Amino acid sequence: MPNDHGGSCAAVPVNLPARLLLLADSRLPAGGHVHSGGLEPAVLAGAVADVAGLAGFLRGRLATSGLTGAALAAAACAHASAEAPWAWARLDAEADARTPSPAQRRASRAQGKSLLRAARRTWPHPALDGLLALREPHHPLVQGAAAAAAGGTPRDAAAISAYGAVTGPASAGVRLLGLDPLAVHRVLADLSAEIDAVAAEASRETGDWAALPAPSAPALDLYAELHRHAEPRLFES
Repeated sequence: MPNDHGGSCAAVPVNLPARLLLLADSRLPAGGHVHSGGLEPAVLAGAVADVAGLAGFLRGRLATSGLTGAALAAAACAHASAEAPWAWARLDAEADARTPSPAQRRASRAQGKSLLRAARRTWPHPALDGLLALREPHHPLVQGAAAAAAGGTPRDAAAISAYGAVTGPASAGVRLLGLDPLAVHRVLADLSAEIDAVAAEASRETGDWAALPAPSAPALDLYAELHRHAEPRLFES
């Protein structure tokens, strides 16, 4: 069921140490509860109306933007673990190139800015301070740098990102459609193996950021642009 922040109470990845569970927890005060991951416009368009529709949406999101975000988070974690200076602007540009929708870019940067504020207070680290130069870094970059600051690996960062790519919209589905929370959590449980597979693929070592995964999700891009003008709405994105 949703918690006080509107997040999901689904179990976080059990192989993560406690310090990283905090980063995966939807109750982290980083503003994630105001973002539906594109689910709200999909609901408004009639593309998602029930648990089965939500399951399909989550599976598609995980395989596209979920994989992209997880790969960026893994790369950011590896980069943050290296010695300074950090080339955050270059990796941020790769995130921009993989986010064609202006609305999604704004949402990612808004989430990144909020998470950076929370992460710097929770896990002080020079790499996180370095992200301040971007003013509003993309969300996956902050996820990865925060994971590194908390002692995590690129695989951990990818798992946290992939997990959040589905649990956030799942929680939004409970609020938007009045779905049975138990049925929604069954959907998340059924996606566990796919989340692990995406995290594994996303964290494959590559020194070439341009070669990071970039699967497209045109429907999500379109929904994001339509959502900018939707009124009333419960979520920012």
